[in-house]
Amino acid sequence: MASITDICNAAISHCGTRSKISSIGEGSAEANACQTHFALARDGLLRAFDWNFARLTANLATLQAPPARWAYKYAQPVDCLRLRRLNDTPLLLLPETFCELAADKDSSDSFINVILANASPVSAIYTAQVTDPNRWDPGFVDALSYDLAMRAMRTVGPGMKETHNLVATMGASAAAGCIAGLNAQQMRWMLGYTAQQSSGIGAWNRDTEHIQKAFLFGGMTARSGVTSALLVQAGWTGVDDIFSGRDNFFLAYNAKADPLGLIDKLGERYEVTRTNIKKWPVGSPIQAVLDALENLRAQKSFTAAQVKDVTVRLATNEAAIVNNREIPDICLQHVMAVALLDETITFASVHDNARLTDPGTLRARAIVRLVPDEELHNLMPLRAAIVDVTLVDGTHLSRRVDDVRGTPNNPMTRAEVVAKASDLIAPILGPAKCASLIERIFQLDGVRGIRELRPLLQRA
Repeated sequence: MASITDICNAAISHCGTRSKISSIGEGSAEANACQTHFALARDGLLRAFDWNFARLTANLATLQAPPARWAYKYAQPVDCLRLRRLNDTPLLLLPETFCELAADKDSSDSFINVILANASPVSAIYTAQVTDPNRWDPGFVDALSYDLAMRAMRTVGPGMKETHNLVATMGASAAAGCIAGLNAQQMRWMLGYTAQQSSGIGAWNRDTEHIQKAFLFGGMTARSGVTSALLVQAGWTGVDDIFSGRDNFFLAYNAKADPLGLIDKLGERYEVTRTNIKKWPVGSPIQAVLDALENLRAQKSFTAAQVKDVTVRLATNEAAIVNNREIPDICLQHVMAVALLDETITFASVHDNARLTDPGTLRARAIVRLVPDEELHNLMPLRAAIVDVTLVDGTHLSRRVDDVRGTPNNPMTRAEVVAKASDLIAPILGPAKCASLIERIFQLDGVRGIRELRPLLQRA
């Protein structure tokens, strides 16, 4: 089960930062923000829904001296956050003459919550204040991490803003500026317009279809970068240095940032060569898992019918992100079931919502167990995974993956990159046009102008 620290780290991750805490009481800005809001977020979420794990039934204790217009006075349970039913009837359906919720004082003159009623006895079904994370179900943990993320981000502010758009927009702008032939001064102005278009809102995490994520990570960033270059090419001027001086880029996003990082090994280290490319069309925490499964199958061929059980170990905060999610491509158990049955993963297979309820897929999913691993958590941001497969004949296979396929330490081959691109492009443009586009991209130095690519980007 996810711990409080796991939930806090998931919330911090939702905010678009790779920062992590080791304890909610460690004193860091992120930990302090989580500590400030944790109890409020937890109790507010408990009140918001009739969670099964928090639903309790109690026979109410009778108190002395009810007010004149009521026959009985009962004490609300001390752990009650929200009453749901009295005598098995929802509160909203009870007549006004049945009861009234009120405050009173006990024998020590302390305030308590009471129920005034004209019936006896009275039983209550209520949502309890459950503080033990071992009792929370995965849906509550997931919802709590997102709610905590929104609250904590407002507290910490610039230090926890979303970063994906910043990186992609700056990269697109630099590429567009080079294509446009801008000089050094124009590049300065261009970066100013790029910074103005940068956004840091991590709310895209709440889009369960990930459509806004695609816009933020790809389409919007490309558009913004090109726009910056076109404006300056058209003659616009601007701020000479958006990265220094009053109200600069760093002050807006993270006052603790080190601007010297911009020139660290400039001309020696090229960040584009350190770019990660996902081999698999699934959530990032599942990449290493599928790598491990593929490696195990290369070691010993087996089918889904030959598998008795599968155990997957992930960092605790990574496990919380992909544990029994409602989206097929970021649900580890579902992805593993599809991979076992199909012996691979494609964009189409892992985005087929019908398979979420397919009996065969559900049977395969039932043998997959996800275990949060604290040791792997300590390796973050390295997204390592351990996969153990037990076959029905008793054979045990195990594989650990530290360097995910497609990362700088374990790059994909050209054939793998082509296979990934073809899986995504061919269903839209057709196999022939997809092959032509890929071939032209690999010969990009010979393309006289970007317009040559336009016909290859259009559906026939």
